[in-house]
Amino acid sequence: MTHRTAAVTDKLAPASNEPAAAAPTSTSEPKTPSDRVLVERTQAGDPTAFDELVRRYQPRLLGMLYSMTSNQTDAWDLAMETFEKAYKSIHTFRLDAEFFTWLYRIGFNLTVNFLRRNKHRHNLSMDDADLDLQNRSEFIDARASGDAERQARLQELKKKLNESMAKLSEPHRAVVTFFDIHGMSHAEIGRIMNCKEETVRSRLFYAHKQLQKYLKSYL
Repeated sequence: MTHRTAAVTDKLAPASNEPAAAAPTSTSEPKTPSDRVLVERTQAGDPTAFDELVRRYQPRLLGMLYSMTSNQTDAWDLAMETFEKAYKSIHTFRLDAEFFTWLYRIGFNLTVNFLRRNKHRHNLSMDDADLDLQNRSEFIDARASGDAERQARLQELKKKLNESMAKLSEPHRAVVTFFDIHGMSHAEIGRIMNCKEETVRSRLFYAHKQLQKYLKSYL
């Protein structure tokens, strides 16, 4: 992406190390503003409100984008583009909707378009990370025991999982990412992908069957 607005770039930048000003003494903790309040403040022209929305959802959004692309640079670029588009379109957001769903839908659509544009160039690569595989107990045990054969087996499984996910269409890869990796409900996925829950279930069933077939010798 060649264009970046200064506003969104600032919002994605790391937080300042400057010490915060002392807060006035209060007998109760300040209430955390809801997404709706922050959106209303953003729509009214308060850019600091959108800063808070970025901080609130950046980690989860990056997780979804990385699961879809398996590339850190692409995930960060798409996150920046997602927040930039959301900021520019904030006046179109309906206050009775869920900001999280609206933001994820923007990110999902941008990612699908990105993957389709780069189908021949963009081959999923999990060399530097792998759908949280390295955090699983069997992988930790393998490293601790120094079992070279087991580590080789896990590396082979990681490569096969990579190849299997890459064979799925973008919508099927997305439902696996949302449901199996990020633990979203069928209803949430349907709202993000703008489809019925029955469609989500159907896509999940098909995607799981395909992955089982691709990974048959490892299951």
